[in-house]
Amino acid sequence: MSTEIEHDLSPLLPPLRRFQSTLALEASAEFRQIAPRIGRVLDAIVSYDDAATQAVATDQRSFRAVAWNVERGIHLNAIIHTLQTHPDLRSADLYFLTELDFGMARSANRDIPGEIARALNLNGAFAPCYLNLDRGSGLEQLAAAENTYGIHGNALFSRWPLRDAATVRLRNGKDKMRGKEKRIGSQVAVLATVDLPTGPLRCASVHLDAHSSRTHRRNQLREVLDALDKVRPMPALIGGDFNTSTHNTNRAVWAIIGFWVRVAMGVRRVLTKHYPYPERFFELPLFRMLERRGYDFRSLNELGATTLDHRILSEKDRSNLKDWLPEWCLAHVERELKPFNNTASLKLDWFAGRGLQPSRSPEAAPPAVIRGIQQDGRRLSDHDPIVLDFELSSPVPSTSAGPMSATTSRSPVLATR
Repeated sequence: MSTEIEHDLSPLLPPLRRFQSTLALEASAEFRQIAPRIGRVLDAIVSYDDAATQAVATDQRSFRAVAWNVERGIHLNAIIHTLQTHPDLRSADLYFLTELDFGMARSANRDIPGEIARALNLNGAFAPCYLNLDRGSGLEQLAAAENTYGIHGNALFSRWPLRDAATVRLRNGKDKMRGKEKRIGSQVAVLATVDLPTGPLRCASVHLDAHSSRTHRRNQLREVLDALDKVRPMPALIGGDFNTSTHNTNRAVWAIIGFWVRVAMGVRRVLTKHYPYPERFFELPLFRMLERRGYDFRSLNELGATTLDHRILSEKDRSNLKDWLPEWCLAHVERELKPFNNTASLKLDWFAGRGLQPSRSPEAAPPAVIRGIQQDGRRLSDHDPIVLDFELSSPVPSTSAGPMSATTSRSPVLATR
């Protein structure tokens, strides 16, 4: 078990659900009494460094990275089996995994990151994003059990030695105490240096906010880039869920307005020209920022290949949307998507790198989205994994402002608003 984040706070959390904002929560006597203990949990980094490093070929020059939002790890056994056996995933050197639970009822109260690390014999680091006050969102609220620890976070795993793990706590796109799913904390990027045979690589596993504006997502990613610039110059690779939906979703009203804007633009045009290519227009400032900072994304991804299919008629997707959109709006969305099999496919997951390039090895494959991963006709996650074969290319110009400390996290309380 991950003792760094085990806690005895669960009996004290239900009374906090009554607060409708983070400001009200932080002003309460109940919260102030346990805030230091909550802070210790949310500021922890769980390290998995006891595993024997499987990669032993010292002449290896080409490496494979996988980024996958595993949707809580609800189908953990099948996810582990897939990571062990799928021809495109099993030989990876790096895994940028997002949305992992620890002690959440919706995922059978399992230690998702720990079980993955042990089953695949990986080194790694996991950092909590949220301490959940209830079972989750949508249909997750119907889970039969209570949370044992209620922790949700992101992770980075490697077959090679991993050191200097750190976190960057990102400011929220919306108040996580408003709405039906109440949480304390905010998204966290997990950073670490991986010692590859050809040199060190600084990595960041990133999950930008889903309920946020385009500007907010860009600012969150800027915080990650700033943190990467604080270490000595070395190649860097960012991977994860950027949530480049093209929408402003930090408030329902903006999401509704955005929907009608896209109807006016033409639904077919949006579904084929914008959702698969967020870098072209709606999310262009985020990708321009990456390139200005020296990060390549164009050659490291399968451009135009979507990674999430939003099915408006599925019980799960509709239940999640009903948590914050009115029924009349959902009816209009359903009507507009009906000619398109009631599905909107989005490109949300990305790699971005500096000081590296796609692998030139004859055995290497081009960057790809691995679609259709299922078991017994059931999707293992709402996201498809992305895969990149790469090699280190050139030194990185110095932008360092000094050595990075063990953790760059801000207070989990003050960072939530």
